[in-house]
Parts: sequence; C-alpha cells; structure tokens
Amino acid sequence: MVTGHLRERNGYYHIVLNYVDENGKRKTPSKSTGLPVKGNKKRAQSMLEDERTKLEEALLQIIENKKVGGADDMSFTKFMLKWVNMMKNSVEVTTFAAYKAIIERKINPYFDYFYPNIKVGEITPIHIQEFYTYELEEKGLSANSVIHIHANIRKALQYAYKVDLIKSNPADKVERPKKEPYLANYYNAQELESLFKTVKGEFIELGVIIAAFYGLRRSEIVGLKWEAIDFAQKTISIRHIVTETSVDGKFTMIPKDRPKSKSSYRTLPLVKPFEELLLQIKKQQEIDRRICGDSYCKDYLEYVYLDRIGKLIKPNYLTQRFHNIIEQNHMKPIRFHDLRHSCASALYANGVDIKQIQAWLGHSDITTTTSIYTHMEFESKENSAKAIMKIYPVNAIEDFVFENSEGVLEGNRENPAIFT
Repeated sequence: MVTGHLRERNGYYHIVLNYVDENGKRKTPSKSTGLPVKGNKKRAQSMLEDERTKLEEALLQIIENKKVGGADDMSFTKFMLKWVNMMKNSVEVTTFAAYKAIIERKINPYFDYFYPNIKVGEITPIHIQEFYTYELEEKGLSANSVIHIHANIRKALQYAYKVDLIKSNPADKVERPKKEPYLANYYNAQELESLFKTVKGEFIELGVIIAAFYGLRRSEIVGLKWEAIDFAQKTISIRHIVTETSVDGKFTMIPKDRPKSKSSYRTLPLVKPFEELLLQIKKQQEIDRRICGDSYCKDYLEYVYLDRIGKLIKPNYLTQRFHNIIEQNHMKPIRFHDLRHSCASALYANGVDIKQIQAWLGHSDITTTTSIYTHMEFESKENSAKAIMKIYPVNAIEDFVFENSEGVLEGNRENPAIFT
C-alpha cells in the first residue's frame, strides 16, 4: 500500500511517497511537482494521486512476478486466491470480503471439481460460459448474482493479462446473462401500522421506525450518532455508517464517516414524534449508565442505537430479527431493506414527486429511484388516465362508433368509411 502527502519547500509543492518495497524495506522518495504553492493545491494533489497509483501498480507487478511465477505452473483456482489476497489492501474491507466469498464459495469449488488443476493460461471462454450456465440452471442462481461473479472473474483475469500471465482475457468473450429488473416489495400504510404494533417493545422497534419513516439504509441506522441530531435546528444528518462483514470467518463491525455515495450525505427534518422518541432514548441511556456503572460499555457512547449495557446493535441482528418477527406473526414476507421502499411508497402516495423522493432516500441517480419503484410509475400513469377521463366526453365513443347488422364496426354516421 503506497501512501503519500504534499510538502512545501522553497515555495513549491513536493510529492512525498511512503511504501514498503518488495524486499520489506521502508522507502520515502520525494520529488518536486514544479508547481508554486499559491493557487496550485488541487493540481498538486492530482499529481500526488497519479504518482501514488503508478508506483502502487508497479510494486504489485514486481511482487506478483516474483511470487506467482508463470502461467505454466499456476492453477486457475490458486491464481484466484492469490489475486484476491493481493487486493486486500487496495479495496474496502467489505469489497474484499465480497470478492473472497464469491471465489471461495462459488468459483473455486466449481473449477476444483470439474477442472482440477486447470492452469490460468488454459482457461477459455467456454469454461467460463459453462460455469455460468451451471450456476444458473443447476444451482438456481439469479442472473444478477452471476453478473457479480463475472465481474470478479473478469477483474482477476484482467490483472493476469496485465502482468503477462495470459495473452488475452477470456472473460471478455463471454456472454453475460441479461440483468433482471428489480421489483421492490413494500408495505402499505395499513400494513406498516400493523407492523409498528407488532414490534412495539422489541429491540428492533427503533430500527423499524427509522427505516419506514426516514427510509434509511441499515448501515445508516446503526451508524446514527447523537452529533447528527440537531435538536435546536430540528434536523437529522446522515453522514456516518456502520457495516458488518465476514473476513476469514470472523464478523467485523466497520464504522465509516462516508455513506454509500456523495448524495447519501443528506439532512432531513426532525419531526416532533421522532424527536420525542430520541429524547426518551437519550434519557434511558443516561439511566442505564448509572445503573450499570463500570459494567457499561464505553466504546459507543456517541451512537444512538445501543442496548441496555451500551453495546452497539449489529446490522445483521436487525435483518435476522426482523425476518423472524415477520415469519412468526404470519405477516406478508418482506426484507428489512424493503421498509426503505415502503417509505418511498408512502411519500409517493402523499403527493411527493420522484425527484424529491430521490433526495430523501439519498439516491445518486434518479434512474435508481425510478427503476426500483416501478409501481410508482404505473400508479402515475393510472392517475394520468383518470385525469384524462375527467375531461373526456362520456358519450364520445357511443357517438363515434356503431355496429352494422353483422356486428362489424363501421364508424360514425357522418363518416362511415373511417374504419375501412
């Protein structure tokens, strides 16, 4: 992993890089950007990032050429594992965990069973295509899941091509399955009311309320901090998340001051009922701290969603407990994330347009909003049809069309040839 920073020297920006070379030695080379300090910070930062990326790529190639060897003695499955472990320091922890899970649970078991010891240089588009067909038809995997697998294989083989392990990327010649449109599931107002009564007093009650009313993602709910609640200005800001992922069999909580995308940073109004609920929670946490004393967990004091001993709720607990409650009470099956869709449906039903819903939910692209909530678009078209019917003459068709003695439409009496 290459890090770096800018240093000012004699009125100019200098790039300073920091890394460990292939022999394990710490290096801190420095070079001038040639840019005066005044007015050139952004350009200098861009040059720093370019230099950091170039050096990182060069180091990775040196290390892989040294460790991996040639395509002749490298099996495909061994290469996939080496590649994903190499990516560990280049991507987010959650991304790395997803890559590794796909390789260990899907890709490598298939190739180890059907093509044991096949070399990375022997992999052809047919091998990959057969694998996708197997996952779709034999394992019942969705087309969207296979597309995610394809992205992993293609990225790994692209690296193999880049470091001259293979002459071309066979994944580029594979036909991906067609992406399936996603139809969101949701609860209407009556179903939400029933749900709120069902979860009353449950530990997940707060999460259900926030997800259904504010449409927050699970990671945004768990990541809600007291500093994000402005009781004076009556606002709630979404700017911190907590995710949970499994790395090498161990579940890890990952806090980040960075939501899913830039548009995920958003500030919403703090409505009176929710403000009162938060004040009750804050008061209860103070009572719990006094009661528990030294036994109270001090690691998460800045967070809103804690249990009675100060432990932060786990994202996976929300999902699992919600599923169990829905099942036990024989309610319409939806996922916890579908409460976010229920929020969008409630907003739309109360006259909020798609653009405003996009901003409320924090979608970066309005096509995401419209593609997920297709039922809204249809409802909009139905409303348009009803609006047209209000101004359309009731007897217009009766005046315009009539049948002859054989029951054949001939048009109106003023223009009998209109249907010929």
